[in-house]
Amino acid sequence: MKRKNLIGLALGCVGLSLVAACGGSTGGSTTGAQPAYSAGNTGVVNASDKTGGTLNYGMTSAPDSTDPGNTYYAYNWNFTRLYARPLLTFKSAPGAAGLELAPDLATGKGQVSADGLSWTYHIPAGLKYEDGSAISTKDVKYAVERSNYARDVFPNGPEYFAQYLADPTYAGPYKDTAPDKMGLTSIDTPDATTIVFHLQKPFADFDYLVSSPQTAPVPAAKDTGAQYQSHPLSSGPYKFTDFNPNTGFKMVKNTNWDPKTDANDKQLADNINVTFNLQAADLDARLLSGDLDVDLDGTGVQTAARAKILASTSLKNNADDALSGFLWYGAIDTQVITNLDCRKAIEYAVDKTVQQSAYGGPEAGGDIASTVMPPSVLGYQKFDNYEATTQVHGDLDKAKASLTACGQPNGFTFNISARGDRPKEVAAATGIQQALAKVGIKTDILQYPAKTYGTSFAGSPTFMKQHNIGLAMYGWAADWPDGFGFLSQIADGRAIKDAGNANLEMLNDPQVNSLLDQAAASTDATARNGFYAQIDKIMMDQATILPEVYAKSLLYRSPKLTNVYVTEAYGMYDYTQIGKSSS
Repeated sequence: MKRKNLIGLALGCVGLSLVAACGGSTGGSTTGAQPAYSAGNTGVVNASDKTGGTLNYGMTSAPDSTDPGNTYYAYNWNFTRLYARPLLTFKSAPGAAGLELAPDLATGKGQVSADGLSWTYHIPAGLKYEDGSAISTKDVKYAVERSNYARDVFPNGPEYFAQYLADPTYAGPYKDTAPDKMGLTSIDTPDATTIVFHLQKPFADFDYLVSSPQTAPVPAAKDTGAQYQSHPLSSGPYKFTDFNPNTGFKMVKNTNWDPKTDANDKQLADNINVTFNLQAADLDARLLSGDLDVDLDGTGVQTAARAKILASTSLKNNADDALSGFLWYGAIDTQVITNLDCRKAIEYAVDKTVQQSAYGGPEAGGDIASTVMPPSVLGYQKFDNYEATTQVHGDLDKAKASLTACGQPNGFTFNISARGDRPKEVAAATGIQQALAKVGIKTDILQYPAKTYGTSFAGSPTFMKQHNIGLAMYGWAADWPDGFGFLSQIADGRAIKDAGNANLEMLNDPQVNSLLDQAAASTDATARNGFYAQIDKIMMDQATILPEVYAKSLLYRSPKLTNVYVTEAYGMYDYTQIGKSSS
């Protein structure tokens, strides 16, 4: 997911305050691991059941959407669980256990039919929304309908359901002529607590698919289309009270959430405030000073704060050098740079140490990458087509030879896109620009906001072509922890769409598409992993991805926070667990 990596007001005790939290902690006792460098990677730091206080989150942009059916950033899939419960989720635990699926809204994993074409889930009776109304499996069905079949309204997020459910031509709920807007025949709801998904073909990873926020229930009567993001009806521990698309939002406890029915989420803080559009350096400064509690983006601090943290024992003890599961990379648009040898020239020319430094260096930035899949993804195999790890400063001679082979011995011209509110990404783009200039390739860097980067800019194939964007800076992590969860949306040509596109390289290779289909249908894990390794090799053979680093993130955890640990499912802190020990 963009996970895709892909979120100042000071209004006292109301609104979206970034000042110290109002109110105190009540009850409970505090135990758990002592703060230490990277302690949160494997254990829970400051374990506590204390309640009270206000958690203040900040981010450098704004979410693509707070609508759980219209988002595709990792931090948001993590965060939306506080107010939108999917059928399944990832276990609330540090370390490898955090990659295990666990029941959320559903009572357990899916029951699959003998032919692999039907998956059945049950939810408990008596679950309620924030307004006291009953949650029904019809609301889960409606949520899938709107998120996958109304792409003109909800362009963000993957389209797995539309790809795999048995009636892909469904027009969507807003064009549905059925009186109840429930005309999608591939999902049955025989009663209020049962839901059955019918597939076109077997899909072994379907349990992972229903862990996405697209299965969080939405009642049709409360759906306000594109405006739903201003107040999604809560099925989780918190509910919205204030929302401003330019500045942020506030949440308070949902009194109709029952912890007895939810083993994953906590409801410790009284209030949660989220502030949008902070400057990155300002966000880091507030985080270190204690005026801000959590960096919602979850991609780590910037250069100045990183140096300050690593130079101070006290600050370092409150930081985690987290392996995020992301690949930071440049997507080379094959419709803009059509010649393979021209793309190979880019691969050879770039100085990989400059890219690594831009993201934070070997410790806090990550290891130099040579493949599409990171080592943490099932199916990864090590190889290095373009000497990324052996000629780390690039090979200008091979770059020039590739330019000659592509008929452009003096270089050529294109643009690079980057998210302007992410300084590390802009620095990485600048490093690419400088390296390419050494072999005569001229580029300009075009900067766009992260909020709309995946819809209006890099995620729009038409925009990319019109603006001669040959390379788009990007980051990606698995929607779930295997090769299909990592590759399908960025490698499958059938996943290319007009807006919200994640296949930025515009790869539509029949062999890749076929291998993905074979992997999806296979129940043999060894065979599936072999398919993913083949896809990775094809993508690198075609020079569609310029790998930069297998990412790490230097995350800072305020000493005021409780229950802090890195969830491996999202590569950042588990936002469903955090509380605050003092205000």
